[in-house]
Amino acid sequence: MLVVPAAEGSEVAVLYGTDEEGLSSTFASGSLVTALPSGDYIFETSFPDIELGLLGFALSSYRFNRYRKSGGDLPRLVVPDDVDLERLCTVLDGVELARDLINTPANDLGPEELATAITKLFEEHGGKGEVIVGEALLERGFPMVHAVGRASANAPRLADFSWGDEKAPKVTLVGKGVIFDTGGLDIKPASAMTLMKKDMGGAANVLGLASMIMAAKLPVRLRVIVPCVENAISGTAFRPGDVLPSRKGLTVEIGNTDAEGRLVLADALALADEETPDLLIDMATLTGAARVALGPDLPPFYTEDDELAEEIALLSEASADPLWRLPLWQPYMKYLDSKIADINHINTSGVGFAGSITAALFLSRFVENTAAWVHFDIYGWTPIDKPGKPSGGEAQGIRCLFDLITEKYSS
Repeated sequence: MLVVPAAEGSEVAVLYGTDEEGLSSTFASGSLVTALPSGDYIFETSFPDIELGLLGFALSSYRFNRYRKSGGDLPRLVVPDDVDLERLCTVLDGVELARDLINTPANDLGPEELATAITKLFEEHGGKGEVIVGEALLERGFPMVHAVGRASANAPRLADFSWGDEKAPKVTLVGKGVIFDTGGLDIKPASAMTLMKKDMGGAANVLGLASMIMAAKLPVRLRVIVPCVENAISGTAFRPGDVLPSRKGLTVEIGNTDAEGRLVLADALALADEETPDLLIDMATLTGAARVALGPDLPPFYTEDDELAEEIALLSEASADPLWRLPLWQPYMKYLDSKIADINHINTSGVGFAGSITAALFLSRFVENTAAWVHFDIYGWTPIDKPGKPSGGEAQGIRCLFDLITEKYSS
Protein backbone atom coordinates (compact mmCIF):
# COMPACT_ATOMS: atom_id res chain seq x y z
CA MET A 1 0.00 0.00 0.00
CA LEU A 2 1.22 3.49 -0.84
CA VAL A 3 -0.33 6.65 0.63
CA VAL A 4 0.15 9.79 -1.46
CA PRO A 5 -0.01 12.87 0.80
CA ALA A 6 -1.14 16.39 -0.01
CA ALA A 7 1.06 19.37 0.70
CA GLU A 8 -0.60 19.82 4.08
CA GLY A 9 0.07 16.18 4.97
CA SER A 10 -3.45 14.75 4.65
CA GLU A 11 -3.99 11.73 2.40
CA VAL A 12 -5.29 12.45 -1.06
CA ALA A 13 -4.75 9.02 -2.63
CA VAL A 14 -4.09 5.46 -1.55
CA LEU A 15 -2.56 2.98 -3.98
CA TYR A 16 -2.77 -0.68 -3.07
CA GLY A 17 -2.42 -4.06 -4.72
CA THR A 18 -1.63 -7.68 -4.06
CA ASP A 19 0.47 -10.43 -5.57
CA GLU A 20 -1.98 -13.08 -4.35
CA GLU A 21 -4.61 -14.76 -6.48
CA GLY A 22 -8.14 -15.99 -5.92
CA LEU A 23 -10.22 -14.88 -2.95
CA SER A 24 -7.35 -13.02 -1.26
CA SER A 25 -6.97 -10.90 -4.39
CA THR A 26 -10.72 -10.31 -4.72
CA PHE A 27 -10.99 -9.07 -1.15
CA ALA A 28 -7.60 -7.33 -1.05
CA SER A 29 -9.43 -4.12 -0.12
CA GLY A 30 -10.08 -5.71 3.26
CA SER A 31 -6.43 -5.30 4.20
CA LEU A 32 -6.95 -1.53 4.14
CA VAL A 33 -9.13 -1.68 7.25
CA THR A 34 -6.15 -2.15 9.54
CA ALA A 35 -3.65 -0.29 7.35
CA LEU A 36 -5.40 3.06 6.92
CA PRO A 37 -5.95 5.76 9.53
CA SER A 38 -9.57 6.50 10.42
CA GLY A 39 -11.40 8.74 8.00
CA ASP A 40 -13.61 8.55 4.92
CA TYR A 41 -12.39 7.05 1.63
CA ILE A 42 -13.88 6.34 -1.77
CA PHE A 43 -12.85 3.94 -4.52
CA GLU A 44 -11.94 5.35 -7.90
CA THR A 45 -14.57 4.57 -10.53
CA SER A 46 -11.99 2.54 -12.43
CA PHE A 47 -11.99 -0.11 -9.70
CA PRO A 48 -12.56 -3.45 -11.52
CA ASP A 49 -15.40 -4.76 -9.32
CA ILE A 50 -16.64 -2.05 -7.04
CA GLU A 51 -19.22 -4.18 -5.22
CA LEU A 52 -16.74 -6.93 -4.29
CA GLY A 53 -14.25 -4.25 -3.28
CA LEU A 54 -16.80 -2.68 -0.95
CA LEU A 55 -17.79 -6.09 0.34
CA GLY A 56 -14.21 -7.10 1.11
CA PHE A 57 -13.63 -3.87 3.01
CA ALA A 58 -16.87 -4.20 4.97
CA LEU A 59 -16.35 -7.88 5.79
CA SER A 60 -12.91 -7.05 7.17
CA SER A 61 -14.40 -4.30 9.35
CA TYR A 62 -16.36 -6.81 11.44
CA ARG A 63 -15.48 -6.88 15.14
CA PHE A 64 -16.95 -9.08 17.90
CA ASN A 65 -16.81 -6.79 20.92
CA ARG A 66 -19.44 -8.29 23.21
CA TYR A 67 -16.90 -9.15 25.90
CA ARG A 68 -14.29 -6.41 25.50
CA LYS A 69 -13.99 -2.72 24.91
CA SER A 70 -14.02 -1.80 21.25
CA GLY A 71 -10.92 -0.39 19.64
CA GLY A 72 -10.56 2.96 17.95
CA ASP A 73 -12.50 4.20 14.96
CA LEU A 74 -11.98 2.28 11.73
CA PRO A 75 -11.66 3.85 8.29
CA ARG A 76 -14.90 4.12 6.34
CA LEU A 77 -15.72 3.74 2.66
CA VAL A 78 -18.21 5.99 0.92
CA VAL A 79 -20.58 3.91 -1.23
CA PRO A 80 -21.08 5.29 -4.75
CA ASP A 81 -24.63 6.15 -5.82
CA ASP A 82 -24.70 3.44 -8.51
CA VAL A 83 -24.15 0.63 -5.98
CA ASP A 84 -27.20 -1.11 -4.48
CA LEU A 85 -26.53 -0.06 -0.88
CA GLU A 86 -29.68 -1.72 0.47
CA ARG A 87 -28.74 -5.13 -0.89
CA LEU A 88 -25.13 -4.72 0.26
CA CYS A 89 -26.32 -3.95 3.80
CA THR A 90 -28.75 -6.88 3.68
CA VAL A 91 -25.88 -9.25 2.89
CA LEU A 92 -23.57 -7.73 5.50
CA ASP A 93 -26.25 -7.90 8.20
CA GLY A 94 -26.77 -11.60 7.47
CA VAL A 95 -23.05 -12.32 7.62
CA GLU A 96 -22.72 -10.35 10.86
CA LEU A 97 -25.60 -12.27 12.44
CA ALA A 98 -23.98 -15.60 11.57
CA ARG A 99 -20.58 -14.50 12.83
CA ASP A 100 -22.00 -13.09 16.08
CA LEU A 101 -23.88 -16.29 16.88
CA ILE A 102 -20.87 -18.52 16.23
CA ASN A 103 -18.54 -16.30 18.26
CA THR A 104 -20.85 -16.29 21.29
CA PRO A 105 -19.73 -18.92 23.84
CA ALA A 106 -22.06 -21.67 24.98
CA ASN A 107 -22.52 -20.24 28.47
CA ASP A 108 -24.39 -17.35 26.82
CA LEU A 109 -25.83 -19.26 23.85
CA GLY A 110 -27.45 -22.48 25.00
CA PRO A 111 -30.30 -24.33 23.28
CA GLU A 112 -32.85 -21.95 24.79
CA GLU A 113 -30.94 -18.83 23.75
CA LEU A 114 -30.46 -20.12 20.21
CA ALA A 115 -34.17 -20.86 19.90
CA THR A 116 -34.91 -17.39 21.27
CA ALA A 117 -32.65 -15.82 18.64
CA ILE A 118 -34.57 -17.68 15.92
CA THR A 119 -37.91 -16.60 17.39
CA LYS A 120 -36.78 -12.96 17.58
CA LEU A 121 -35.53 -12.94 13.99
CA PHE A 122 -38.81 -14.24 12.60
CA GLU A 123 -40.94 -11.99 14.81
CA GLU A 124 -39.03 -8.97 13.50
CA HIS A 125 -40.08 -9.91 9.97
CA GLY A 126 -43.64 -10.99 10.74
CA GLY A 127 -42.97 -14.73 10.62
CA LYS A 128 -44.48 -17.36 12.86
CA GLY A 129 -43.64 -20.75 14.26
CA GLU A 130 -43.03 -22.80 17.36
CA VAL A 131 -40.33 -24.22 19.59
CA ILE A 132 -40.81 -27.82 20.76
CA VAL A 133 -39.04 -28.43 24.08
CA GLY A 134 -37.86 -31.41 26.13
CA GLU A 135 -40.18 -34.40 26.45
CA ALA A 136 -42.54 -32.87 23.89
CA LEU A 137 -39.93 -33.83 21.27
CA LEU A 138 -40.78 -37.49 21.90
CA GLU A 139 -44.51 -36.81 21.72
CA ARG A 140 -44.12 -34.90 18.44
CA GLY A 141 -41.83 -37.42 16.73
CA PHE A 142 -38.25 -36.17 17.13
CA PRO A 143 -36.62 -38.98 19.12
CA MET A 144 -33.07 -38.45 17.87
CA VAL A 145 -33.11 -34.73 18.70
CA HIS A 146 -34.23 -35.67 22.20
CA ALA A 147 -31.66 -38.45 22.57
CA VAL A 148 -28.72 -36.24 21.64
CA GLY A 149 -29.76 -33.38 23.90
CA ARG A 150 -31.23 -35.14 26.93
CA ALA A 151 -27.96 -35.39 28.91
CA SER A 152 -27.67 -31.63 29.19
CA ALA A 153 -29.19 -29.54 31.97
CA ASN A 154 -30.33 -27.31 29.10
CA ALA A 155 -33.33 -29.07 27.56
CA PRO A 156 -33.16 -29.92 23.84
CA ARG A 157 -35.60 -28.25 21.51
CA LEU A 158 -36.55 -27.88 17.86
CA ALA A 159 -37.40 -24.50 16.32
CA ASP A 160 -39.71 -24.52 13.29
CA PHE A 161 -40.57 -21.11 11.79
CA SER A 162 -42.08 -19.88 8.52
CA TRP A 163 -42.36 -16.57 6.68
CA GLY A 164 -43.92 -15.43 3.43
CA ASP A 165 -46.85 -16.33 1.20
CA GLU A 166 -47.89 -19.96 1.57
CA LYS A 167 -48.63 -20.05 -2.18
CA ALA A 168 -45.09 -18.96 -3.12
CA PRO A 169 -42.28 -21.41 -3.94
CA LYS A 170 -41.25 -23.25 -0.79
CA VAL A 171 -37.63 -22.80 0.33
CA THR A 172 -36.68 -24.71 3.48
CA LEU A 173 -33.45 -24.26 5.42
CA VAL A 174 -32.27 -26.75 8.04
CA GLY A 175 -29.34 -25.95 10.32
CA LYS A 176 -27.40 -28.02 12.82
CA GLY A 177 -27.76 -26.27 16.17
CA VAL A 178 -25.41 -28.17 18.49
CA ILE A 179 -24.42 -25.30 20.76
CA PHE A 180 -21.54 -27.26 22.28
CA ASP A 181 -20.19 -30.71 21.53
CA THR A 182 -18.23 -32.57 24.18
CA GLY A 183 -18.39 -35.66 22.01
CA GLY A 184 -20.74 -37.28 24.50
CA LEU A 185 -19.60 -40.56 26.06
CA ASP A 186 -17.13 -40.86 23.17
CA ILE A 187 -15.59 -37.73 24.63
CA LYS A 188 -13.34 -35.47 22.60
CA PRO A 189 -9.80 -34.68 23.74
CA ALA A 190 -9.37 -31.17 25.13
CA SER A 191 -7.64 -29.96 21.98
CA ALA A 192 -10.64 -30.96 19.87
CA MET A 193 -13.16 -29.40 22.26
CA THR A 194 -11.77 -25.87 22.34
CA LEU A 195 -13.71 -24.58 19.33
CA MET A 196 -16.88 -26.56 19.90
CA LYS A 197 -18.95 -23.46 20.59
CA LYS A 198 -18.92 -23.24 16.79
CA ASP A 199 -20.76 -26.54 16.36
CA MET A 200 -23.96 -24.56 15.85
CA GLY A 201 -22.34 -22.91 12.82
CA GLY A 202 -24.84 -24.54 10.47
CA ALA A 203 -27.74 -22.99 12.37
CA ALA A 204 -25.96 -19.62 12.45
CA ASN A 205 -25.41 -19.68 8.69
CA VAL A 206 -29.00 -20.71 8.03
CA LEU A 207 -30.21 -17.80 10.17
CA GLY A 208 -27.90 -15.40 8.37
CA LEU A 209 -29.33 -16.56 5.04
CA ALA A 210 -32.89 -16.37 6.38
CA SER A 211 -32.33 -12.79 7.49
CA MET A 212 -31.16 -11.88 3.97
CA ILE A 213 -34.19 -13.53 2.36
CA MET A 214 -36.68 -11.84 4.67
CA ALA A 215 -35.00 -8.41 4.59
CA ALA A 216 -35.00 -8.52 0.78
CA LYS A 217 -38.63 -9.68 0.81
CA LEU A 218 -37.91 -12.38 -1.74
CA PRO A 219 -41.10 -13.95 -3.17
CA VAL A 220 -40.77 -17.32 -1.43
CA ARG A 221 -42.37 -19.18 1.45
CA LEU A 222 -39.38 -19.55 3.75
CA ARG A 223 -39.20 -22.24 6.42
CA VAL A 224 -36.34 -22.66 8.89
CA ILE A 225 -35.94 -25.78 11.05
CA VAL A 226 -33.20 -25.90 13.67
CA PRO A 227 -32.66 -28.63 16.29
CA CYS A 228 -31.08 -26.83 19.27
CA VAL A 229 -29.17 -29.20 21.56
CA GLU A 230 -26.05 -29.59 23.67
CA ASN A 231 -24.16 -32.87 23.35
CA ALA A 232 -23.26 -33.24 27.02
CA ILE A 233 -22.30 -36.07 29.37
CA SER A 234 -24.42 -37.36 32.24
CA GLY A 235 -26.14 -40.52 33.41
CA THR A 236 -28.87 -39.96 30.83
CA ALA A 237 -26.54 -39.61 27.84
CA PHE A 238 -27.13 -41.80 24.81
CA ARG A 239 -24.50 -44.52 24.37
CA PRO A 240 -22.42 -46.20 21.68
CA GLY A 241 -24.34 -49.29 20.64
CA ASP A 242 -27.77 -47.82 21.36
CA VAL A 243 -30.42 -48.20 18.68
CA LEU A 244 -32.54 -45.07 18.26
CA PRO A 245 -35.88 -44.66 16.52
CA SER A 246 -36.17 -41.74 14.12
CA ARG A 247 -38.91 -39.54 12.74
CA LYS A 248 -38.52 -41.26 9.37
CA GLY A 249 -39.23 -44.65 10.91
CA LEU A 250 -35.70 -45.96 10.35
CA THR A 251 -33.85 -47.44 13.31
CA VAL A 252 -30.33 -46.06 13.75
CA GLU A 253 -27.46 -47.86 15.49
CA ILE A 254 -25.09 -45.52 17.29
CA GLY A 255 -21.49 -46.13 16.31
CA ASN A 256 -20.04 -43.05 17.99
CA THR A 257 -21.74 -40.40 20.14
CA ASP A 258 -19.42 -37.76 18.68
CA ALA A 259 -21.26 -38.05 15.37
CA GLU A 260 -24.37 -36.50 16.90
CA GLY A 261 -24.97 -33.73 14.38
CA ARG A 262 -26.25 -36.02 11.66
CA LEU A 263 -28.75 -37.53 14.10
CA VAL A 264 -30.48 -34.26 14.93
CA LEU A 265 -30.30 -33.21 11.28
CA ALA A 266 -31.93 -36.47 10.20
CA ASP A 267 -35.06 -35.82 12.27
CA ALA A 268 -35.19 -32.20 11.07
CA LEU A 269 -34.70 -33.17 7.41
CA ALA A 270 -37.40 -35.81 7.67
CA LEU A 271 -39.81 -33.12 8.89
CA ALA A 272 -38.79 -30.75 6.10
CA ASP A 273 -39.16 -33.47 3.46
CA GLU A 274 -42.74 -34.22 4.46
CA GLU A 275 -44.06 -31.20 2.57
CA THR A 276 -41.70 -31.63 -0.43
CA PRO A 277 -40.33 -28.08 -0.68
CA ASP A 278 -39.16 -26.68 -4.00
CA LEU A 279 -35.67 -26.24 -2.53
CA LEU A 280 -34.26 -27.87 0.61
CA ILE A 281 -30.91 -26.71 1.97
CA ASP A 282 -29.15 -27.98 5.07
CA MET A 283 -25.96 -26.60 6.57
CA ALA A 284 -23.85 -28.18 9.28
CA THR A 285 -20.39 -28.22 10.80
CA LEU A 286 -20.61 -31.94 10.28
CA THR A 287 -17.28 -33.67 9.70
CA GLY A 288 -13.57 -33.24 10.22
CA ALA A 289 -13.14 -35.29 7.06
CA ALA A 290 -14.38 -32.36 4.99
CA ARG A 291 -11.63 -30.20 6.45
CA VAL A 292 -9.00 -32.85 5.75
CA ALA A 293 -10.16 -33.01 2.13
CA LEU A 294 -10.71 -29.32 1.38
CA GLY A 295 -9.41 -27.27 4.31
CA PRO A 296 -11.23 -24.61 6.34
CA ASP A 297 -12.06 -22.19 3.51
CA LEU A 298 -13.68 -24.45 0.90
CA PRO A 299 -16.85 -26.20 2.14
CA PRO A 300 -18.07 -29.19 0.15
CA PHE A 301 -21.69 -29.52 -0.92
CA TYR A 302 -23.68 -32.55 -2.02
CA THR A 303 -26.70 -32.87 -4.28
CA GLU A 304 -28.08 -35.26 -6.88
CA ASP A 305 -29.45 -32.30 -8.87
CA ASP A 306 -26.80 -31.57 -11.51
CA GLU A 307 -28.48 -28.38 -12.72
CA LEU A 308 -28.67 -27.04 -9.18
CA ALA A 309 -25.03 -27.97 -8.58
CA GLU A 310 -23.95 -26.08 -11.70
CA GLU A 311 -25.90 -22.99 -10.63
CA ILE A 312 -24.26 -23.08 -7.19
CA ALA A 313 -20.78 -23.51 -8.68
CA LEU A 314 -21.20 -20.54 -11.03
CA LEU A 315 -22.64 -18.25 -8.37
CA SER A 316 -20.01 -19.35 -5.87
CA GLU A 317 -17.29 -18.09 -8.19
CA ALA A 318 -19.15 -14.90 -9.10
CA SER A 319 -19.79 -13.99 -5.47
CA ALA A 320 -16.31 -14.97 -4.20
CA ASP A 321 -18.01 -17.37 -1.79
CA PRO A 322 -16.04 -20.62 -2.27
CA LEU A 323 -17.89 -23.96 -2.47
CA TRP A 324 -16.96 -27.29 -4.07
CA ARG A 325 -19.20 -30.19 -5.07
CA LEU A 326 -18.41 -33.68 -3.82
CA PRO A 327 -20.30 -36.80 -4.90
CA LEU A 328 -23.06 -38.68 -3.12
CA TRP A 329 -21.21 -41.86 -4.10
CA GLN A 330 -23.82 -44.59 -3.69
CA PRO A 331 -21.36 -47.55 -3.52
CA TYR A 332 -20.24 -46.18 -0.13
CA MET A 333 -23.76 -46.55 1.29
CA LYS A 334 -22.87 -50.12 2.27
CA TYR A 335 -20.36 -48.69 4.77
CA LEU A 336 -23.39 -47.65 6.86
CA ASP A 337 -24.80 -51.18 7.14
CA SER A 338 -25.84 -52.35 10.59
CA LYS A 339 -26.39 -55.93 11.74
CA ILE A 340 -29.09 -54.97 14.24
CA ALA A 341 -30.73 -51.79 12.87
CA ASP A 342 -31.81 -50.30 9.55
CA ILE A 343 -28.65 -48.19 9.37
CA ASN A 344 -25.59 -47.13 11.35
CA HIS A 345 -24.92 -43.40 11.44
CA ILE A 346 -21.15 -43.78 10.88
CA ASN A 347 -18.86 -45.83 8.68
CA THR A 348 -18.36 -49.14 10.52
CA SER A 349 -16.80 -51.04 7.61
CA GLY A 350 -13.29 -50.82 8.97
CA VAL A 351 -12.38 -48.74 5.93
CA GLY A 352 -12.00 -45.37 7.63
CA PHE A 353 -12.27 -43.13 4.62
CA ALA A 354 -14.80 -40.81 2.93
CA GLY A 355 -16.19 -39.51 6.21
CA SER A 356 -17.87 -36.46 4.71
CA ILE A 357 -19.42 -38.50 1.89
CA THR A 358 -20.78 -41.21 4.20
CA ALA A 359 -22.25 -38.53 6.50
CA ALA A 360 -24.03 -37.00 3.51
CA LEU A 361 -25.22 -40.44 2.40
CA PHE A 362 -26.66 -41.04 5.86
CA LEU A 363 -28.63 -37.79 5.63
CA SER A 364 -29.87 -38.71 2.17
CA ARG A 365 -31.79 -41.64 3.67
CA PHE A 366 -34.05 -39.10 5.37
CA VAL A 367 -34.84 -37.07 2.24
CA GLU A 368 -36.97 -39.13 -0.14
CA ASN A 369 -39.51 -36.71 -1.62
CA THR A 370 -37.54 -33.54 -2.33
CA ALA A 371 -35.55 -33.62 -5.56
CA ALA A 372 -33.78 -30.28 -5.06
CA TRP A 373 -31.91 -31.04 -1.83
CA VAL A 374 -28.39 -29.80 -1.16
CA HIS A 375 -26.23 -30.47 1.91
CA PHE A 376 -23.33 -28.20 2.94
CA ASP A 377 -20.59 -29.53 5.25
CA ILE A 378 -19.12 -26.23 6.46
CA TYR A 379 -16.38 -25.31 8.93
CA GLY A 380 -17.90 -22.03 10.11
CA TRP A 381 -14.60 -20.63 11.34
CA THR A 382 -11.63 -18.65 10.05
CA PRO A 383 -8.46 -19.75 11.89
CA ILE A 384 -6.21 -16.89 10.71
CA ASP A 385 -7.06 -13.34 9.62
CA LYS A 386 -7.40 -12.90 5.87
CA PRO A 387 -8.76 -10.06 3.73
CA GLY A 388 -12.53 -10.18 4.07
CA LYS A 389 -12.30 -12.94 6.68
CA PRO A 390 -11.30 -11.85 10.20
CA SER A 391 -10.45 -14.77 12.46
CA GLY A 392 -13.40 -16.29 14.31
CA GLY A 393 -16.90 -17.35 13.36
CA GLU A 394 -17.55 -17.29 9.62
CA ALA A 395 -20.46 -17.29 7.20
CA GLN A 396 -19.77 -19.76 4.41
CA GLY A 397 -21.89 -20.22 1.32
CA ILE A 398 -24.79 -17.99 2.32
CA ARG A 399 -23.91 -15.08 0.03
CA CYS A 400 -23.87 -17.52 -2.88
CA LEU A 401 -27.15 -19.08 -1.75
CA PHE A 402 -28.80 -15.68 -1.38
CA ASP A 403 -27.88 -14.97 -5.00
CA LEU A 404 -29.16 -18.42 -6.01
CA ILE A 405 -32.55 -17.98 -4.34
CA THR A 406 -32.86 -14.44 -5.68
CA GLU A 407 -32.17 -15.58 -9.25
CA LYS A 408 -34.38 -18.67 -9.10
CA TYR A 409 -37.47 -17.07 -7.62
CA SER A 410 -37.39 -13.33 -8.37
CA SER A 411 -37.67 -13.54 -12.16
